[in-house]
Amino acid sequence: MSVPRPAAVIVLAAGEGTRMKSKKPKVLHELCGLALLDHMLRAARGLEPGRLILVTGHAREQVEKHVAETSADAEIVVQEERRGTGHAVRTVLEKAGPIEGTVLVTYGDTPLLRTATLAELLATHAREANAVTVLTAEVPDPTGYGRIVRDAAGAVLKIVEHKDATPEERAIREMNSGVYAFDGALLADAVKRVSSANAQGEEYLTDVLAILREDGHRVGAHIAADHVEVEGVNDRVQLAAARQVLNRRILERHMRDGVTVVDPASTWIDADVVLEPDVVIHPNTRLHGGTSVAEGAEIGPDSTLTDTVVGADAVVRNTVAQGARIGPRAQVGPFAYLRPGTVLAARAKAGTFVEMKNAQVGEGAKVPHLTYAGDAVIGAGSNIGASTIFVNYDGVDKHRTIVGEHAFVGCDTMLVAPVTVGDGAYTAAGSVITEDVPPGAIGVARGRQRNVREWVLRRRAGTASADAARRAIADRTDQADDTEQAE
Repeated sequence: MSVPRPAAVIVLAAGEGTRMKSKKPKVLHELCGLALLDHMLRAARGLEPGRLILVTGHAREQVEKHVAETSADAEIVVQEERRGTGHAVRTVLEKAGPIEGTVLVTYGDTPLLRTATLAELLATHAREANAVTVLTAEVPDPTGYGRIVRDAAGAVLKIVEHKDATPEERAIREMNSGVYAFDGALLADAVKRVSSANAQGEEYLTDVLAILREDGHRVGAHIAADHVEVEGVNDRVQLAAARQVLNRRILERHMRDGVTVVDPASTWIDADVVLEPDVVIHPNTRLHGGTSVAEGAEIGPDSTLTDTVVGADAVVRNTVAQGARIGPRAQVGPFAYLRPGTVLAARAKAGTFVEMKNAQVGEGAKVPHLTYAGDAVIGAGSNIGASTIFVNYDGVDKHRTIVGEHAFVGCDTMLVAPVTVGDGAYTAAGSVITEDVPPGAIGVARGRQRNVREWVLRRRAGTASADAARRAIADRTDQADDTEQAE
């Protein structure tokens, strides 16, 4: 289908969104990793418009700051006084200048609208040579919506609000979405004639349709294939419903591209996440932000990855990771926490109850369990014993610990940074390492063991421990006597 590029897309986002009951502007509320407004701008950008114009008003500083960071191609027009949708469009045309060609008008709180649906609207508009074409939808329950009343030829006669509709008109299931494709020149003339003589004292864009029809122009409509697309988000209940719809779309796209999602009902994936074929996503997994997962990797169950890169054939179980890089065939979890700056090379392991922060783990190196590795470099092939702590913070500054290649750090070692354990070096279990361990050496830093005999009998008399000790001592004495007699 060949679709003419619109001369401009105008996105209205000046409203207060009071039903969200939030300090944050409605259009900036998050939906699958993007703001509501971002979804609409992306859909509009897919049409390759000559101009992309955003109308701001309420909390404009927050909205404009966000747009500057995410959509620098959007022109900003401020609606200083919010006097209705017609007034918003008139403000655009007055400030941005005349627009020749097709002008598409939509809203910043309709995140489910697809580029394809908007393209179909434009195609209908061009094919029927309409002055304006309204995007409509047939809904199961049209209560509360404006109804589309057509003539015998299918052209739109009028839009009737629910409260003003006759019983026959209320039976109509085709509703107005508020999204329009206009002839730019005709719009510029008609919007100047919109009256504010109504109960709200506002200028309504719907009145432009009646003006154009009275001028003898054709007003058409295009019915969206899925009525859910045109539903806006006005409160948190609708936000949650939209999130479910969009998440389902994202999951279906990935599954059709060769990804296995074991339980779609418990899996949440943001819009910008990249998944390659033969990735397996297990239940209760959440992938956020710019996360990417390479071919053959398995994620989950019970994992949350944010802005994390996972290499081919890696396995990540019961893990929280943020800003981490997990190499090919690496293993993570269960119950691991990878914080920003963590990099695992190929075949590296971060195991059970391991936390890492700003740590680089070399190829084939293992940190199997019960360890904190902060500000660390661990060389290829090294093994970090259970309960090892990289002591990186002195109360004021952070310091780095370096463990060389094929080193062995014994269980319950404290590596007090800054310190280096050389290539092939060992540390003895239970050591507190405060000085460098040379390559090939073993670092031993623990007190010599001293056994105080029968201490429990004297200091814990009457306890179960003392009774057990007394029996064991007596048995050992008896065994010694038997040995002497045998000799």
